[in-house]
Amino acid sequence: MRFTSTPRGARLARRLVSHRLNDWGHPYTTPVNEALTLIAAELTANAVRHGYVPGRDFHVRLTLAEGTFRIEVTDTRTEKLPPLAPPALDTASESGRGLHLVAALADGWGVNPREAAPGKTVWAELHARQQGHPRTRRVAPEPTDVNLLLATASLLRDDLGSRPADASHGGRRP
Repeated sequence: MRFTSTPRGARLARRLVSHRLNDWGHPYTTPVNEALTLIAAELTANAVRHGYVPGRDFHVRLTLAEGTFRIEVTDTRTEKLPPLAPPALDTASESGRGLHLVAALADGWGVNPREAAPGKTVWAELHARQQGHPRTRRVAPEPTDVNLLLATASLLRDDLGSRPADASHGGRRP
C-alpha cells in the first residue's frame, strides 16, 4: 500500500500492519503483532525522515510465507542508505534507536535497491508459529538495552507525542 511521506502516513502504515496481522490470526497483544508493529513504526518513520523526496510517497508491503512475516518499506531516496549494522548507540540522543530496535526484534533485516525506479527497500523478517508466538532464538539484549527499548516503545505508542491537540477535533487527538 502507498502512504504519504508524512508522520501521519507513517502512523497509518503502522496501524495497517497491526490490523492486517490481527486479521491474519495474530491478535493485537500477541508478540508477533507487537514486534512487527514496532518494526513497521521504525521503518516507516525512517522512510519519512530519511527517505523523503518532495511529491513522492513511500510503500509498505507485508507478506506471510511459510511461517515468515516480511515487511518491506520502499522510498524513493537512493543516496540515503541505512548502515548494514546499526550505528553505535548514543544513550543521550533522542534519536538513532530505530535500527537497534529492528535488529533486536527481527530475525533478519536489510536493504535492497528499488526495482525499476530510484530508491530503496528496507525489509525485515520475523519467523512465527501459527498461534502468534515468535519461534526465534535470539540473544537477550543487555539490561540497559531492554530499558532503552521499552522507553522507545512507550514513546512510539503515543504516536502523537508532544504535538498539541488539534482544535478541529474539539481538543481531542484523532
